[in-house]
Amino acid sequence: MQRITWRAALSGAAAGTINGLLGAGGGMVLVPMLIGWCGLSDKHAFATAISIILPLCIVSIVVYGCHAPLPLAESLPYLIGGAVGGAVGGLLFRRVSAGVLHKLLGALILWGGIRLLV
Repeated sequence: MQRITWRAALSGAAAGTINGLLGAGGGMVLVPMLIGWCGLSDKHAFATAISIILPLCIVSIVVYGCHAPLPLAESLPYLIGGAVGGAVGGLLFRRVSAGVLHKLLGALILWGGIRLLV
């Protein structure tokens, strides 16, 4: 078991704050922090971020649900598509190089940022 460090705790706190505040994006903050700040290898950081995001999302769902009803019926079609996409992405993960993962993440962040600013 890895020792909890202040960098690990702060990285998790940053990801949780972004994820809870914006409803997504914790992994986009977490992956660079895990690599650059916590010293994880690229592929290990991507896989670790995936394992961290689910519990963070569950915490966010509970907090959101305590303050307002959740649109579960409206969410179902997205959940089905997301489950299929998650399975496909998980299967592709071993076949894609760390460099390609970085480029995909960077392109996604750039596209999202431009879309939100325009």
